[in-house]
Amino acid sequence: MKTEISEVSPTRKEIKIEIEAADVRAEFERVTQEYARAVTVPGFRKGHAPVGVVRTRYKKDIQGDVLKRLVPEAVEQAIEESGFQVIGQPDVHLDNENLDKLGEESVTLHAHVEVMPELNLGEYRGLEAARRTRPVTEEEIERVVENLREASASLQPVEDRPSQEGDTVTVDFQGRYVEPQEEEDINVSDVDVVLGSEGVLDEFNEALTGVQPDEVKTFTVKYPDDFGPQPKEGEERKGLAGKTIEYTATVTAVRRKEVPALDDDWVKSLGEEEVETVEQLRVRVRENLSKSAEHESEHRLRDEVLGRLIERHRFEVPETIVSYQANQILQSMIRDMISRGADPRTQDINWEAMRDLVRERAGDDVRGSMLLERVAEAENIEVTQGEIDAEIESIAEGQRQSVEQVRAALTKQGGERSIADRLRNRKALDFLVQHAQVRDEEWREEEPAEGQPAEPEEAAGEEQAAGAEGS
Repeated sequence: MKTEISEVSPTRKEIKIEIEAADVRAEFERVTQEYARAVTVPGFRKGHAPVGVVRTRYKKDIQGDVLKRLVPEAVEQAIEESGFQVIGQPDVHLDNENLDKLGEESVTLHAHVEVMPELNLGEYRGLEAARRTRPVTEEEIERVVENLREASASLQPVEDRPSQEGDTVTVDFQGRYVEPQEEEDINVSDVDVVLGSEGVLDEFNEALTGVQPDEVKTFTVKYPDDFGPQPKEGEERKGLAGKTIEYTATVTAVRRKEVPALDDDWVKSLGEEEVETVEQLRVRVRENLSKSAEHESEHRLRDEVLGRLIERHRFEVPETIVSYQANQILQSMIRDMISRGADPRTQDINWEAMRDLVRERAGDDVRGSMLLERVAEAENIEVTQGEIDAEIESIAEGQRQSVEQVRAALTKQGGERSIADRLRNRKALDFLVQHAQVRDEEWREEEPAEGQPAEPEEAAGEEQAAGAEGS
């Protein structure tokens, strides 16, 4: 077998393969003999038909079997001899236009393979980066405190007046389709409508303002044509969009939100250890906001150091790995939206621009991972079994599972090796940060890239700060 390798790009190679005629002929004869022993030809006993007759009658089948045996074996051997670290399956094309002479002449083919690029690690110490820490303001502290009060609010029955904006009206609905007419009416119970809140249609606000328990109201709602989730391209909008419904609403309760007073009694009710006064609560919130700001600052610093390393090492990365990483990022974004109660289909996001941004980020993610692996090799950074066990315990705690359950799942998926690789890369990044030239700078907000939603860092910080409820 003869092979010739040519470079299409740093991550794509073409391997031209020639299987010599003698090898093809030998395989052709071997397959033909197998057919002669196995097939039944009219006029002959099974296994006794002349080879020439079998070869003529089953010509296409024999040719196909010969190629199925020779080609994969030749490609596998060529890849092994090349020493390439191949990603995915090779793209194989047969060059022979006429197979009638199969067994008389050589078979030529070429295989395109995707490979890991050669990576020459340059200077990685002394990378320049800036540490910026978000300052904690009195406004942020008060906002967290107010959020805690809102979270402690309760709904109290209203008995001395009719409902008004801001009240929660609990209703049993019966709905009759007016246009178009449907077979089944709508019947739902114990629906809470917060008057004047976002998403409540004007017809509901008007009909349910000024009501009291046991009162019955009848009103008609014409739903907008764009009501409800945005449908996928080519699909019709479902649900109530564009429909007219006559509702009969029976009011079962009217309640108002009561926010607790900002006093020491309320603070004690939070059950936060060593926090019993309003002033102590503000101190605790400041501490948690500061910890969150330091965590954010460290995260940004690490990102910047890794970004500087990537800037010094621009190289092509395999398309297959980039596509996989891009899909992982998009899926993570969608899961995050859903967890926050947002429907990804209704968000004002330019998804085409988002895909381009994600692909760029995915490429840098892959470069960063490859570079950290090389730094770890250069600095002899290793991961101990104790560190792996500690990480598994952390995962188990986060997923509220036992260590045994997590370890069993990881073993089945080969995930323990993945954890070791991730920890090794993390330690390599620790090394880069420790040996970077870091300067302290004043905090400044960074604008998100166009088409990319801002990360909810401030909100996350406030959630941690409210550890005034569980830190």
